Amino acid sequence: MVSLKKAIFMIVLLSVFLLECRNIPDIPRVFADKNEISASLSGEIETIINSEPHLNGSIAGISIRNQKTGDIVYEHMSNIRLAPASNMKLFTAAAALNVLGEDYRFITEIYTDGQITKGTLKGNLYIKGNGDTSLLPEDLEKMAKELKDKGISSIEGDIIADDSWYDSIPYSIDLAWSDESSYYGAPISALTLSPTKEYDAGTILLEVEPSKNIGKKVEIKSRPKLTGLTIINKAKTVSSDGKNTLRITRKHHLKTIIIEGNLPINSAPKKEWISVDDPTSYVLDVFQQSLSKEGITWTGKGEKGKTPLLASLLTTHSSIPLSELLVPFMKLSNNTIAETLVKELGVVKKNEGSFKLGLEVLEKEISSYSIDTSHMLIRDGSGVSPIDLVTANDVSQFLFEIQREKWFPILYASLPISGEPERFIGGTLRNRLTGDSTKGKVYAKTGTLSAVSSLSGYIETNNGNQYIFSILLNHLMDEEKGKIIEDKLVETLAKY
Repeated sequence: MVSLKKAIFMIVLLSVFLLECRNIPDIPRVFADKNEISASLSGEIETIINSEPHLNGSIAGISIRNQKTGDIVYEHMSNIRLAPASNMKLFTAAAALNVLGEDYRFITEIYTDGQITKGTLKGNLYIKGNGDTSLLPEDLEKMAKELKDKGISSIEGDIIADDSWYDSIPYSIDLAWSDESSYYGAPISALTLSPTKEYDAGTILLEVEPSKNIGKKVEIKSRPKLTGLTIINKAKTVSSDGKNTLRITRKHHLKTIIIEGNLPINSAPKKEWISVDDPTSYVLDVFQQSLSKEGITWTGKGEKGKTPLLASLLTTHSSIPLSELLVPFMKLSNNTIAETLVKELGVVKKNEGSFKLGLEVLEKEISSYSIDTSHMLIRDGSGVSPIDLVTANDVSQFLFEIQREKWFPILYASLPISGEPERFIGGTLRNRLTGDSTKGKVYAKTGTLSAVSSLSGYIETNNGNQYIFSILLNHLMDEEKGKIIEDKLVETLAKY
């Protein structure tokens, strides 16, 4: 039998134990579930990484966080500095929203240093650019019509293009010369022009289609047409069973585009955006054509120059707001918009539109989100440099931190959306992650360079959980295979 003294002791001990249990938080089961999920997720991801032959000799930096808490759920080489490719645009977009604001617009202005007398402007006409990458040929036509409506029918003076809002350095520091003719390598200017509403500023759009007769040269249309550009057509139309070998290039630092190769007679028109060598002269050319269409003549030259301080403003054109510009910027991964935003950051914060000062502003903005930029290497705003270096943990941490900003929904909506076929919705993810568990549930920025592929963003999983992820794959032999690996990893995450 238990003595009374021992029974009392046991009762007291039990009471103390029950009181202590009341103070234990009701979370051990949550932690257990989290650990079980993390272990399972880790196992599946490690299986993919270790079994994927295309990752042999490559580096995979992966960081996955809980979107609500920021806690790391999985990481693999997540603190190794790697080239992010166009994932760099995540930083640039956030910095632009923070510094410039979602309603920021870029203005193109028309000035004169003369007077209008009986239909004649006696003085020079200046078109001054302030970084509008969304300026279109029809906008120049509209401004020319506004000058006509002001009573100007002739100009006794020069037509002068002013790009002094930014400095004269057209390319980011590591852009390869072989990329200069491509749409993604277009030079940066404060006065530039886009052929379409995809806003590939500093480019012209060439549409090449086969002739109606085999053996004849292909037919070429240009938007817009440039008087100062030479197009050499060496391409021929071949039979329907022939091979498409069409090549379109611009000679380095020249205003000459060469089209060569063969195009089968049954081929659909091929569209190619080719950069111009001098965006400012490009705008001047198209603006002069617009003036001529309105019947406005001039006696002087067309040339580059700077608008006098005391010049009079005649008319202006405002760009679309930054919130709208982010859509083609992020969804279509537009490098020219990225580098223009860098220079604009420099203007607004340091009174100089240069890559150097703009990148200083960008780095400061990144550091304000709990990111130690001292171990990052930031060479541009687009990610075109293979020497841009960040870690997967830095990217995922940044994506977590910016969620607190009032402009975050704008940036989030600008991200490509998985499996959505519309170009301005799905963007660069429109043909990826199309399965039931991922379609429409992944908002992420893609990135591609030679030997580099990346994907970073947000995902809602099958059970409604939300995660942030960053996948940076470097030293790939085939970057397209890297995208397949990224999709496998994201599809695995979607199950959790």
